[in-house]
Amino acid sequence: MFKLAKRFTLDAVDYVYIVIGCLITAVAFQVFLLPNDIVSGGVSGLSIIANNLYNFDPAIFQYSVNIPLLILCFVLLGKAAGYKTILGSLLLPFYLMFLGDLAPLTHDPFLAAVFGGVFTGLGLGIVFRAKASTGGTSIIVQILYQFAHLQLGISTVLVDGFVIFLALVVFDPETVMYSLISLFLISRTIDLVQLGFNRNKNIFIISDSPEEIKREVLHTLERGVTNLGVRGGYGNTEKDMLMVVIQEREFTLLKETVLEVDPDAFVVAMSASEVLGRGFSLHKQFSTEDSNF
Repeated sequence: MFKLAKRFTLDAVDYVYIVIGCLITAVAFQVFLLPNDIVSGGVSGLSIIANNLYNFDPAIFQYSVNIPLLILCFVLLGKAAGYKTILGSLLLPFYLMFLGDLAPLTHDPFLAAVFGGVFTGLGLGIVFRAKASTGGTSIIVQILYQFAHLQLGISTVLVDGFVIFLALVVFDPETVMYSLISLFLISRTIDLVQLGFNRNKNIFIISDSPEEIKREVLHTLERGVTNLGVRGGYGNTEKDMLMVVIQEREFTLLKETVLEVDPDAFVVAMSASEVLGRGFSLHKQFSTEDSNF
């Protein structure tokens, strides 16, 4: 995984993404999370705990943790991983040094958890789209993955779980519950930023009239169709299964089109998180006379 990541280099647009993403994350931290003690994991969450216990300045605390972790990243994970982390890990606390006078937008912990989670996820998602990160505990996660061979999901749960456990010791359970809401929203918003807001479906169709369905899909929906050879389990007969990738809003029309041709057709719909190609990330330029996509 890390050998693959090292192939991706940052360009000018990536640096703009990192600058903007870190700014959004810093503002969300200052106006939503910090004043309401919403601990959503990571070094930012630790800085909120330290601020509550010892009145440590969050920016200074994050620098004091991020810089040693950044050095560890260069030593253990290599220069390529370190270069992709250095800007975000130093820029986020830098913003916080100048945003200390921003007034909280709300003192309602639920609103702070919701809006803080969404805007933090938006900022982090933009940074991640630049193939970078804000460092902090994500470096620990990568180290655990590479040297302890723990899956990234398990490593993340362990690290963020430890931060949430500390929050449970310091704050009341209700505040931690709000923190978990924020953590969930951060995760979901990052996914939306990474994968986009266009929801797609991958449709598999098995029918005794595949050619008729294919023509209807090509002409009515103007979507490409791929033939996949399959063998029936009951009759052990060869059949053509059609695969169609469509936008979610087109599913009802496709379903009605298929069932109109063959009421007994077998249709399976699955979510497709990201689709690249003509008709999705590129303009439609295929001929409806072409039977394959």
